[in-house]
Amino acid sequence: TYASIMQTIQDRGYVWKKQSALIPTYVAFAVVGLLEDNFSTLIDYGFTASMEDDLDEIAAGTQESVPWLQHFYFGDTKARTQGAEPTTSTPATMTKGLKSVVLDNLESIDARGVNTLPLGIDPEGRLITVRVGRFGPYLERGEDRAPIPEDLAPDELTIERALELLNAPSGDRELGIDPATDEMIVAKNGRFGPYVQAGEPVGKEKPRTASLFKSMSVETLTLEDALKLLQLPRTVGKDPASGEEIVARNGRYGPYIQLGTDSRTLDSEEQLFSIAVDEALAIFAQPKQRRFGRAAAAPAKEIGIDPDVNLPITLRQGRFGPYVTDGTYNASLRRGDDPEGLTLARAAELLAEKRAAGPPPAKRGRGRAGEKKTAAKKTAAKKTAAKKSPAKKAASKKALAKKAGAKKTTAERALTKNAPAKKAVKTRGVSIVEAPQIAEEA
Repeated sequence: TYASIMQTIQDRGYVWKKQSALIPTYVAFAVVGLLEDNFSTLIDYGFTASMEDDLDEIAAGTQESVPWLQHFYFGDTKARTQGAEPTTSTPATMTKGLKSVVLDNLESIDARGVNTLPLGIDPEGRLITVRVGRFGPYLERGEDRAPIPEDLAPDELTIERALELLNAPSGDRELGIDPATDEMIVAKNGRFGPYVQAGEPVGKEKPRTASLFKSMSVETLTLEDALKLLQLPRTVGKDPASGEEIVARNGRYGPYIQLGTDSRTLDSEEQLFSIAVDEALAIFAQPKQRRFGRAAAAPAKEIGIDPDVNLPITLRQGRFGPYVTDGTYNASLRRGDDPEGLTLARAAELLAEKRAAGPPPAKRGRGRAGEKKTAAKKTAAKKTAAKKSPAKKAASKKALAKKAGAKKTTAERALTKNAPAKKAVKTRGVSIVEAPQIAEEA
């Protein structure tokens, strides 16, 4: 449920993801304001608690879902007719119904007011507001307007930043001609911030673009700076070990270098033009820093092939320190073992001791759950078979009894007539009189 809610609020544009954090959008602020001003009962804690109790009763089968939904949407017609006041357990929305509440408030909702969020006052005493428009949020100050960059979080939009956006020139600024391609270089203010563009789009082919550094502005940018920006992403060189290229890029969240699928953040944007191969390799050699400054696990180091089991041994950094593994058994390094100088013989010795101690613990996860499910299915199948077996046996005995009865000769029937009557005691569909004959026939 949590995962689906997180996905839903992203799909509806209420939040956007920045690394592992969710950033609220201005649409979310407008929606919350609309609900608080016009539908406060729907977001009341008491109403939410009572609704959860009702849903629990529906799940338990003590209440039906369709009547509850009809009551929620159309309201309690009888209570409204008699003029009953809503109680704590019966909110006004449940009495009036969602449909009536929406219709009653629809005409009084001010769409412009809902989509206007006050930001603050500029030094001249003019109000600056954020407007949620059809094509995205923008700033408004009297007749002045400016788009808000999509990667700018609400807490980063200060009065100073708003003034920068409002005072920025709205038109494009031509910087000059690129001597290599004869294309016009233009500085622009776009939806994602200021950038430079080389030439114009030709058919489906898009022109080259590059975002400005944080230290740059459209007003002071030179042609030389723009040509340097258009060189990004820059190939720093090749990794001698793997032969893969190291690339310096300016991303949405800042400058970084990339080697295959691995990447590292750079300290400054200027490093994109100055960083060399040896500096990049030194950065990649350090553990990757995760959020909150915690270092990521170092990559596994291959030790060699275990001579006992013919499996590769790798050295890894775990939560409780370094350890060696062959994929099945894990063995922690002892006090005095140096991870940098660990030999294959020592690693194999540690794993051999681990194997001698017993089988490895069963892995947790889907495998065990799958085994349980399989076992449960087998048990259920056995129970089903056990239930069906008596019925099959009874049917076989009945069929055998009929067959035996059909084979009686005329003489036997006459003998049975003259014989003294015996009381037949039925046992599961077969009489004791018939039992010896059935056994003989069998």
